[in-house]
Amino acid sequence: MERERRTTLRRIKETSRILAQTQEKKQASIGQLNALKEKLTVQQGVIRNISTELKTVEMDVRQTEGQVQQTQQSLEQLRAEYARMIYAASKTANSYNRIMLLFAADSFNSFLRRLRYVRQYSEVRQAQAAQISATQQKLSRQLTNLNEQRQQKSTLLSNQLTEKKNLISLKTQQDQVVTKLSQQEEKLGQELARRQQAVQRLDNLIAQRVREEIARAARAAAAARAARANAARSGVRGGAGGTSRTSAAEEDAAASRVNRVTLTPETAALSSSFADNQGRLLWPVARGFISQHFGRHAHPVLKNVVVENRGVDIQTNAGEPVRAIFDGKVLTVSSVPGMNNIVMIQHGEYFTVYAKLRSVSVQEGQVVKARATIGTVQTNSEGTSEVQFQLWRNSANLNPENWLGRK
Repeated sequence: MERERRTTLRRIKETSRILAQTQEKKQASIGQLNALKEKLTVQQGVIRNISTELKTVEMDVRQTEGQVQQTQQSLEQLRAEYARMIYAASKTANSYNRIMLLFAADSFNSFLRRLRYVRQYSEVRQAQAAQISATQQKLSRQLTNLNEQRQQKSTLLSNQLTEKKNLISLKTQQDQVVTKLSQQEEKLGQELARRQQAVQRLDNLIAQRVREEIARAARAAAAARAARANAARSGVRGGAGGTSRTSAAEEDAAASRVNRVTLTPETAALSSSFADNQGRLLWPVARGFISQHFGRHAHPVLKNVVVENRGVDIQTNAGEPVRAIFDGKVLTVSSVPGMNNIVMIQHGEYFTVYAKLRSVSVQEGQVVKARATIGTVQTNSEGTSEVQFQLWRNSANLNPENWLGRK
C-alpha cells in the first residue's frame, strides 16, 4: 500500500507538471483535456487508496477496542482475586499468627507442609501483583495504540474530504475545457483531418520500410544459400565448371513472396529476447502518460467520430528525451509532415517506431542499446508534448500497451 501511495504521488506530480505546460498557452486544447483526464484518473485512484486504508484502520480500531475490553475485564478479575487474597491474608497478617500456624502442626511433616504453604501463598501474592502490573502496562499500550489509530482515521477522513474536493474541482475544469473545445468543432475537424493524413503517410512509410527489410533479408539469405551451394559444388568438382547464380530480379521476386523477415542466428536471438520481455519493456519516455490508446475509440470531443490509433500517444514534459525501448539497429530516420521526425528501430523481426520527435540523435544503420537516447519530444503550438509510439512484428501491427512494463 505504501509503494502504491508513492507511485500515485509521483503520477500526480508528473501529470500536474504536464497539465501546467498545456495551460501556459491560455487556450483549451486536446492535450489539456487529456492531461485533465489523466489527473482525474489518478485522483480517483488516490481516493480509492484512502478508502482502502480507512477500511483497514477501522478494522484495526475495532480489533484493538476488543482487545482493550478483554484486557480491562482480565484486569478487573485479577484485582478482585487479589483483593480476596489480601482480605484472607489479613486474618493472619502478623508474624505471630504465622508462627502459631507452623508450631500447631502435630508432626514434623505437617510442619514442613505448612511452611511450604506459607511460602507458596506469599509467592502467589507476589506473582498476582506482578500479573496485575503487566496487565496494566499492556492495557496502557493498547489504549495508546487505539488513540493513534483513531487519530490516523481522523486524518484519513480529512484527507479523503480534501481529495474529493480536488476531484470536484478537476471535473469542473474538465467540463469547462470540453465546453470550450465543443465551440471549436470546425477547427477540431480540420486538425483531425490533418492528423489522419499524417497517420496515413506514416503508415505508408512503415509498410514500405518493413517490405524493403523483408526483401533485403530474403535476398541476403538467398545469397548466403547460393554461396554455400557453390562452395559445396566447388569442393566436389575440385573447383571446375561454372555455376548458375540467381539473378537479382529472381531474388527480388522470391523476396516479395515472403511476408516476414528472414532471420540470421543473431537476429533470431534478438527477436526471441524481445518477445521474452513482453509486458516488461521500457517506456520510450521516462515520464508521462498514455494520452491516446491503441485501436479504435471515440473522439474526446467530436460526437459520432471514431479515430484509430496504430500505436499509443504518450504525453510528457517539454524537451523530454526519447529512448530506445530495447537493443536494436536504427532502420530509418525520416521526416513525415504532421508527425515531424521519425525513428524506426529493428529488433530482429520486431520494429519500434518513434514519431513526433523535435530532434534526432541517431543515424540509420546505427546499433543502439536499450535506454539509449534517440531524440527529444516535440511540443506543438498548443503546448502539448507528445510522442507517438508504435510496435510491429513484421507487417503485423501490435498493441504497445501489452508489451510495455508498468510505470
